[in-house]
Amino acid sequence: YFIPQSRKFLSYLSLGGFAKQLSEEVQTLGLTCEVIDMKEYDPDDRLADECTSRSVCVFIVATYTDGQPTENAEWFCKWLEEASTDFRYGNTYLKGLRYAVFGLGNSVYVGHYNTVGKNVDKWLWMLSGVRIMTRGEGDCNVVKSRNGSVQADFEAWKVKFLNRLQNLVKGDKKSCSGNCKNGGSCKNKRKDGHGQEEEEDAVTRQNDGSEVMDGRLLSHGWCLKLNGVKKVEDEGERREMITPALREALTKQGYKLIGSHSGVKLCRWTKSMLRGRGGCYKHTFYGIESHRCMETTPSLACANKCVFCWRHHTNPVGTEWRWKMDPPEKILQDSLEKHENMIRQFRGVPGVKPERYEEGLAVKHCALSLVGEPIMYPEINTFLRLLHSHRISSFLVTNAQFPQEIRSLVPVTQLYVSVDASTKDSLKKIDRPLFKDFWPRFQDSLRALGEKRQRTVYRLTLVKAWNVEEMQAYSELIALGQPDFIEVKGVTYCGESSASSLTMANVPWHQEVVAFVQQLADMLPQYEIACEHEHSNCLLIAHTKFKVDGEWWTWIDYERFQELVQVHEDSGGQQSFSALDYVAKTPRWALFGAEEQGFDPNDTRFQRRNKTKDISGC
Repeated sequence: YFIPQSRKFLSYLSLGGFAKQLSEEVQTLGLTCEVIDMKEYDPDDRLADECTSRSVCVFIVATYTDGQPTENAEWFCKWLEEASTDFRYGNTYLKGLRYAVFGLGNSVYVGHYNTVGKNVDKWLWMLSGVRIMTRGEGDCNVVKSRNGSVQADFEAWKVKFLNRLQNLVKGDKKSCSGNCKNGGSCKNKRKDGHGQEEEEDAVTRQNDGSEVMDGRLLSHGWCLKLNGVKKVEDEGERREMITPALREALTKQGYKLIGSHSGVKLCRWTKSMLRGRGGCYKHTFYGIESHRCMETTPSLACANKCVFCWRHHTNPVGTEWRWKMDPPEKILQDSLEKHENMIRQFRGVPGVKPERYEEGLAVKHCALSLVGEPIMYPEINTFLRLLHSHRISSFLVTNAQFPQEIRSLVPVTQLYVSVDASTKDSLKKIDRPLFKDFWPRFQDSLRALGEKRQRTVYRLTLVKAWNVEEMQAYSELIALGQPDFIEVKGVTYCGESSASSLTMANVPWHQEVVAFVQQLADMLPQYEIACEHEHSNCLLIAHTKFKVDGEWWTWIDYERFQELVQVHEDSGGQQSFSALDYVAKTPRWALFGAEEQGFDPNDTRFQRRNKTKDISGC
């Protein structure tokens, strides 16, 4: 037996055969099994589910001659390695996952022998997975193979595994003292044929549990479902999204955390407008009062790990809601209270305008763009209705990975999707999405946006040398969703981070952003450049339906919106309204080409010098 030169060949021929053998043997015990190719297995979606689905997972993995996994395990191994060292997942992310590992390798290749199997075992353990038995190893080098061949090695391990499985069925809970995890001795340890220490059928001590109705055996590319296994661990409650490490990191960044998954933070533009130093680009483009805007999120979790994330990737990640959930009423109440408390800290501060301080105590706008993916929160519609019942406008930003949730949204004052790239490759490089089918999700999210009747916006973030050359592709995406507005903003550099390779060289000059926007607008027959906010390095392209008799109406009549949304709610959703029903005229100073370049002349521009810039903001 030898390791073929094709990693795909090794994966399907050897591992597939072993998985099939194991599946057949397990079924003889009266347990049903499911075999799944690991290439089709999404670890982020499914591994956490295995923790509470009464499952047993067996990973049969191989190490190629260069120490790398076979083709169909590459994504799984990459995800598992990142998760094991990413504190956002927490070291209990896979608590309750019962697993076993069998690895194939060739001891001829010194330094690479069975590294994939060892790593998968280690990474699962680091995430608090429960090993139900010793990791098995098959050696393709017949000279050093413990049983004479890799097939014999697997057969020997398979016998042990089936015995262990039968013990689980009978309710046996043989346990390891756990001392070995802390550097102590363990009577169950022994030396294997390659000099490494392993636990002899070690199982972490668990409480008695009820019958498992659906277990699972997962191999390198295969998943086997089991029935009738005695449960090793009780199904626990859903865990909290904010772990102690996350709470510490986010609190240091100035977040006021709410419950177990929400947060609020004071935007720098709120502080600026309190002092009369100018508002954010939303003030210029849409007429919000920045000192009366609350930036919050009901979900700190996100399905992307964007390279330009100004939160330095300290927020949790995930593709679905699997945490404890706080009620929307409590989230809104605490958000308003914490925001008001932060505003009150500006009482008597030199430069703060008294009238704006008093206005700032009453929130009028809510930017759901603080961090994470607010649309992931299962009660997002209730939260939006609560905002509107308090006559607070809603600006919701989504990362375009949840199309069905976009379609089911109730009316929002203004709904954004982040369009950070226009091709599949560049989107994967910039947003680093967790979904394997991120591109179809992205495209469908744009279609879902196009179905909305209220105001919609594409938010384009330009990253120099990464996504500024894709002009034609951008125009095609705009045709797909037909947004009312397109915001184009140069990326903000947030400092060095181990999670991103972004540097100041990737930040475009304002003139470069203007040139990009002019070129893009020329390709869009129904769009023109409407507004500019030079201080934010941002421009607005608007659909010409908002240009009436040669004048732009990009601002929002917020009182009119509240009236319309109330009628909509009172009619049970039967009485709809459109973006043109609550427009207001854009002032001259906010228009593109104006001398003020988007800075409100009622305020005084303040030039900060030789100080670290606060990059937080909506």
